[in-house]
This record gives sequence, structure tokens and C-alpha cells, in this order.
Amino acid sequence: MASSAQDKGLRRSENFLSELASHADALFRGRFYEQYAAICYRKLPEGPIVEVLIVTSRESGRWIIPKGWPMKGKKPYEVAAIEAFEEAGVGGKVKKKAFGYFTYLKQLTDGSDVPCVVATHLLEVAQVFQDFPERGQRRSEWVSFIEAASRVREPELKGLLLAAERKILKSIGKRQPS
Repeated sequence: MASSAQDKGLRRSENFLSELASHADALFRGRFYEQYAAICYRKLPEGPIVEVLIVTSRESGRWIIPKGWPMKGKKPYEVAAIEAFEEAGVGGKVKKKAFGYFTYLKQLTDGSDVPCVVATHLLEVAQVFQDFPERGQRRSEWVSFIEAASRVREPELKGLLLAAERKILKSIGKRQPS
């Protein structure tokens, strides 16, 4: 039997898919915009347990991962790390190769929706800063990957979060002594 949190997550996904379907014409004839994001995680000392950091968007307050637009002179993984610092106040080791991609509709300031493809990069958090550019503009929480997947709206991001947890746990298992 599904929990109430799972039911809410499923409803959010269904609503998102319905919204996406209503914009099918724009998705198939317009251009896609690129963004770069960080899946920020930390390992906990008690066994091979990891948590992921999620933040709220400034406009709607929905749960997301730190992400942003390309920056001149910066590589995608560098943008992901910059966004993690600016939006969530974290820093650490970011993977250069994208872990995966998800799509969503970004509402621009003029009210129009544009389709975005977001390349995600894994970032192992080593530092948490008290002062950062968007402090006070967003909420952030360390949660399990399953909890994060239930809170985010985008179905592809849900899958990426769960796949990231499996990859991270597998890599931890390889490094732990027998």
C-alpha cells in the first residue's frame, strides 16, 4: 500500500505530465534551452548512508535541485558547482561528466513557458557555508534520496535521484574494507 507522501508525489508527477502534454506544440517545434544542475549529496558516518540536498525555487516554492543557465567561459560542471553554492551554500567535489538529464518547463519572467534540458552533475559536499548569495530566499533540506524523489515534481528527476543513490552507494561499497 502506498504512503500518503508517495500518493502526493504521484499526483504531482501526473499533474506535471498533464501540464507538459498541454505544451506539446512548443516542445516539438520550439528550441530547447540548456541548464546545468548539481545533485548535492553527503555521506553520513553511520554506514553507507547518504543524503541529498534539495532546495525550493524562489518563485513557486516547489522542491528542486540547484540549477542555472549557462555562464560564459564556464564549463557545465563548473556552472553546477556555482549554482550549488549560490542557491544552497554548499561546495565540494563535482563530477565533470554529466550524470544524467531531465526536462521541464521553465516559466520565464514574461509568463511564457520554455522547455529546458538540464544536465545534472554529482557533487559530493565537503563544505556548508553560512553566508551565500541566495541565503534567505530559499529553503533547503537534507533528505533521503527517496524523500527527495517524492518531493520533486519532474518524473525524470525522480528517476535520476534514485539512480544517483544507487551509484553512490555502489561506489561507497567498493571503497569500504571487507
